[in-house]
Amino acid sequence: MVSDFPKRVYTADEVEKARKLVESGYKHRLVLKGNPQFKVKVRKTLKHVKTAKQYDFLRTYIKWIVEVDGFSQLHEAEAAIWANKQLLENPIGAAGFFVQKVFQMKEFLEGKLYYGGEAEARSDKERINFLRTLKQKSRDPAVRKECKSLLKKWAETPFP
Repeated sequence: MVSDFPKRVYTADEVEKARKLVESGYKHRLVLKGNPQFKVKVRKTLKHVKTAKQYDFLRTYIKWIVEVDGFSQLHEAEAAIWANKQLLENPIGAAGFFVQKVFQMKEFLEGKLYYGGEAEARSDKERINFLRTLKQKSRDPAVRKECKSLLKKWAETPFP
């Protein structure tokens, strides 16, 4: 689908245009911005997203994954995930983080409150569901073991 996705997603008009494109089936051609080592680690992380059948979901809402020195976070105005080196040290945990941020971007475009209290609990639930799905779909015992470990940590974490 050829389209003019907004360069940024900031004003009400830009958000509306992005939302309409997403609703019509638009998918981004995901771009990675960072050094070569960063890109290798992101690709490894994205393999887990693909295994859990969440890659199209990611491409629907995220245009860029960008290397940063600061905090890993969603940057809504660019439809981007900012990721640091530390996040990517655990590609399974990073994949869960990516899916969580995609869900937040989805809620942002839908005009829902996508941060704080209840919104964080909803996005945490998406991350946990991703880990369950990856654990089920992966054939790699090490991936299943790491999913189990991360799920245990999430089960021990109280929700807001």
